This record gives sequence, C-alpha cells and structure tokens, in this order.
Amino acid sequence: MKPLYRNLFLLFGIGAIVVMLCTFEDGYEQIRHNIARAGLYLPAVIGIWVVVYAFNALAFQVIVNSGDHDKHLSYRHSYKLTVSGFAFSYTTPFGFGGGPYRVMELSHYIGTPRAMSSVVLYSMMHILSHFCLWTTAVFVFAVFYTERMTPGLWSLFGLYMLILLVAVFVFRYGYRHGLIVKLYSILLQIPYVKRPARRFYEQKREAMEQVDRNIAYLGEQPRAFWSSLFYEYVARVINSLEFLFILHAFGLYITFWDAILILAFSSLMGNLLFFLPMQLGAREGGLALIIKILGISTGGIGVFTSFYTRIRELFWVFVGVGLVKVGNKRIMQERGDTCGG
Repeated sequence: MKPLYRNLFLLFGIGAIVVMLCTFEDGYEQIRHNIARAGLYLPAVIGIWVVVYAFNALAFQVIVNSGDHDKHLSYRHSYKLTVSGFAFSYTTPFGFGGGPYRVMELSHYIGTPRAMSSVVLYSMMHILSHFCLWTTAVFVFAVFYTERMTPGLWSLFGLYMLILLVAVFVFRYGYRHGLIVKLYSILLQIPYVKRPARRFYEQKREAMEQVDRNIAYLGEQPRAFWSSLFYEYVARVINSLEFLFILHAFGLYITFWDAILILAFSSLMGNLLFFLPMQLGAREGGLALIIKILGISTGGIGVFTSFYTRIRELFWVFVGVGLVKVGNKRIMQERGDTCGG
C-alpha cells in the first residue's frame, strides 16, 4: 500500500478513536467504579481476544496462501492484517473499512483481483462461522432449555433451519462459481443506479470476472475451505468466554453453554443491524432479550456489559490502528522463503 493511503487509514483510525472517547456515556467516576468492580475480569475480557484474533489470523492465512500465486503470507503479518482490518470494520458503517484496507495491503504483492478474492472469501467464511455458531446455539437451547421451548420458538427453530440450508447452498455456490459479478448484476436492475453501474461494469468487467475465477479456484480446495471454517468457528466459541467473564464480574455465575447462547443471540442482533458503526445498541438489545429468556436477573446488566465490550473494542481499535504503521516490509514473501514466520 502506498504510504499516503496508509497514512489516510491511520488518520481515519485516530479520528474514530477520538469519536469513541467523546461519545463514551459513562463519566469518570462511573468508569473508575466499574473498573474497580471488575478486578481481573477486565484484563481477561481484553486478553481473550488475543486468542480470538489468533484463530481469525489462521483462517485468513489459509485462504490467502491457497490462492493461485507464488507468494506466502506469514502468520505474523496475517495477525497484523487481521487486527487492523477488524479495527477499521468496527469503526465504519456496514463494517466496510476492514476489507479495503486488507486488499490494499495485499494487492502490492499478488495484484488487486487476487487480493479482492481472498478478502471476499474470508468475509464469506467469517459470516458462515456465525451461522455455525447460531446453529450450535439453537441446538444448545433445545437440549438444555427444553422447558422454555414454546410453540413460537419451535416455529422459529424450523424457520432458522430453512434459512441455514439456503445460506449453506449460497455459500457453497459462491465458493465454486464466484459471486462478485452475480451480486453486482443486481445494481444493473435498480433505477437511477443501473446506468452508472453499467458504465463501471463495462470498465471493470475483466477484473471482476478475474476475482470470480480466483474465488472459484479457492473453492475447489476443500482442505482450505474446511480448515479456515474450523479456525473461524473456534474463534467464535472462544469469543463466548468474554460474556462468561463479564457476567462473573457482575456476580452472575453462568455456564459456558449460557455464554454460547448469549454471544450467539447478541451476535445475531448485531449482524441484523450491521449498518450501525460498532453495532451501537443492537448487541445490548439482543443481550437484554436473551438474558430475559434465560431467566437471569437483568438489573443494570445491559449497561454493565456494554461498558466492558466498549472498553475492549476501544483497546483493540487502538492496537489495530497503531499496527497500520508497523511491520509493513515484506508482508508477503516467495513461497520458498518463509523463514519470517
């Protein structure tokens, strides 16, 4: 990536951090009180993401290195791109910022079409891992909370399984044939948009088709598909420990299965409202609802949990933005020269 673009990402990240600090609703005394109350749980909430990002980075590395090119992305640099990419995704509407950042960093080594295909594939895998987490939560709830399964919930259970089957079909089709051109063709049918969209498509058609060919190439490698999905799924499961630590700090000693359910439901609400930067309010609403369904006391828990997730996000956004200017030499190497990790 050109130094100018990297500096622009850095400035945007710094601006996002300033906005996050200025919009933090808790006063100094409330922050001090909550931090004192949390004790060692706050470092645990922040630290668990070292492991979560470690598995995210493994998934991203597998996908990038499975592409049709002669370069190798080291794990160290995959971790850097993962943390920085998620930092920009956290702070932009629709989670848009992380993708372009990763593409621009990789394109210098493997070209823009291959970089785009790798990033698109990783985003698809990241979404698919959410479906796997939600499916796990559905079965956990049905097994451990059978007495709370009302007819309405059983109906939602059936509807979700139908949606899951459709999602799996779409993802598998996308991996085998590519989706960029097909998704972009939707714009060609929208009034007032189709004319400029068609001009852009005519100019970039070859590049877009190349991205789809690269996606299809990666889709023909089942080992890369299943290993990257496994790493992403493990990351989601480990992520549930965040809620376990937070609620233990609050004096609510929930089980690991409870934590899985809480993460899955709050994640579902956050993804349904993905257009909100940092999913403001969405996760808290999902958290309050699932806590109520599970029959856990809810007094102040939404605000308490929100405080710690925002502190964790702020910390990792700060780290991710800082990494933009660190370790940018030889992000990718020749496949035979991988001593750098």
